[in-house]
Amino acid sequence: MKIYQSRLFEKKVKKLPKREKEILDQEISKIANNPSIGDEKKGDLRGIFVHKFKIKTMWCLLAYRIIEKDLELIMIGPHENYYRDLKSYLKS
Repeated sequence: MKIYQSRLFEKKVKKLPKREKEILDQEISKIANNPSIGDEKKGDLRGIFVHKFKIKTMWCLLAYRIIEKDLELIMIGPHENYYRDLKSYLKS
């Protein structure tokens, strides 16, 4: 399984401190081992899975999709305005 990152995902991850990146890497490996760990969305976001996890005290959402046998990491961020931003990113 190959793991791809969107440009938006790369930009957000670059800004994270080292410890938070380590937590993120652990969550990504969980997703790679079990892609159905996230909740599949409906409607406009059909085919997108969102995995919710905690970094320190903040809940983060990680959007991804499975393309054939590969994993594409789309977006990471806090819950506030997350789905609105995700929809606008996918439309562009």
